[in-house]
Amino acid sequence: MKIAVVGATGMVGEVMLKVLAERNFPVTELIPVASERSVGKIISFKGNNYTVVGLTTAIELCPDIALFSAGGETSLEWAPKFAEAGITVIDNSSAWRMDPSKKLIIPEINADQLTSEDKIIANPNCSTIQMLMALAPLKNNFGIKRVVVSTYQSITGTGVMAMKQLENEYNDVVGEMAYPYPIHKNAIPHCDVFLENGYTKEEMKLVHETHKILDDDSIGVTATAIRIPVVGGHSEAVNVELNSDFELAAVRKLLNDTPGVIVQDNPDTNTYPMPIYAKDKNEVFIGRIRKDFSQQNTLNLWIVADNLRKGAATNTIQIAEYLIREGLV
Repeated sequence: MKIAVVGATGMVGEVMLKVLAERNFPVTELIPVASERSVGKIISFKGNNYTVVGLTTAIELCPDIALFSAGGETSLEWAPKFAEAGITVIDNSSAWRMDPSKKLIIPEINADQLTSEDKIIANPNCSTIQMLMALAPLKNNFGIKRVVVSTYQSITGTGVMAMKQLENEYNDVVGEMAYPYPIHKNAIPHCDVFLENGYTKEEMKLVHETHKILDDDSIGVTATAIRIPVVGGHSEAVNVELNSDFELAAVRKLLNDTPGVIVQDNPDTNTYPMPIYAKDKNEVFIGRIRKDFSQQNTLNLWIVADNLRKGAATNTIQIAEYLIREGLV
């Protein structure tokens, strides 16, 4: 299996290479791809060195699958060119997510939608992935009426410049800023750009992607996304109103039996998910599971995941694994 990693020198690209190695993905030939300024660089994968190539060269080398994590503009321009060459693209940007002709996939939820005809497959937003890993089994068993989510998002979601900003501020160094305000000792209620409706693009991704993945526009979703000075992953406080009553024991068992989910929920021992423990792990962690006593049929959850792993690289690679397993590439 010939695999191209487009954006191999970026933050998510580097994690993709780690996850490919950890999961023993059947790579017979690796093609690391990046922008022109990175062409010629050497990267290491499973003990071997590979030279970074440009996008045109990558198409000429005819990989079976191209894992894209190089930003929306690159994906819009180049994913169709790869697809025209018969290469299956799994794209980690927002470029194709809401395109009605493209599938938006979380493998544990809707991979069965995929066919051999799907040449550009979209990977959902990191915040959406971890939330829906909890909500999908709840929807299937109880139905969902409304979701209220507040996200507390790692600076790794912004990228290397944000990591450098936090490091500079921690060390009292003046430098380039990824955010309009200091992030050290701060919480910024501003992820992505503001839209005319007063929400940010990040917040509306949670709305639109939830409807598309769960195939249900009737679910009410409202979100507030907050950037915090954390590295390990994203956290979400989710309040979900179900269509029917539930027992907490049944909810815990349902979530615990969901592939890719780990329940950490014991207040007696202060056991609950935190980004410091989710870092570098592929699972979604759920805790603080409790009934909302203010209204019927409503549940509170605290959901944490490494946004570079299940929120990006791992989910992308799981899609590729499914395609191979089902003989779709």
